[in-house]
Amino acid sequence: MTALPGLPGRDEDPDRLYTVTRGRSRPPEHAFDLVTLIVSEQQPVPGMQSEHARILALCETPTAVVEIAAELALPVSIVKILLGDLLETHRITARHPRFAPTKARLPDLDTLKQVLHGLQQL
Repeated sequence: MTALPGLPGRDEDPDRLYTVTRGRSRPPEHAFDLVTLIVSEQQPVPGMQSEHARILALCETPTAVVEIAAELALPVSIVKILLGDLLETHRITARHPRFAPTKARLPDLDTLKQVLHGLQQL
């Protein structure tokens, strides 16, 4: 797999990726996984790193980490580091499905039986 000219990607020069992350090699621990939804809380500002600005523009609606990586043509590990920067400065919100309430309040069995009986009577 070769990267398209001008787009950073998996086969990109490691120096470029090192520069994008400012030398960091690890994202914040447990902050993101592939299905974490990212939502922008702010608009890009002048002087912001271009990758950060593109992430903010992409995430005006909830967007999964894996989708961001695909759109930016960057490895997921690099995107997680960039997302960590944005999360730290409160420019994004990260939501993961596993953090949603595990048990939604469901009607009890008797109520469901009564509804079914009522529907059968129609």
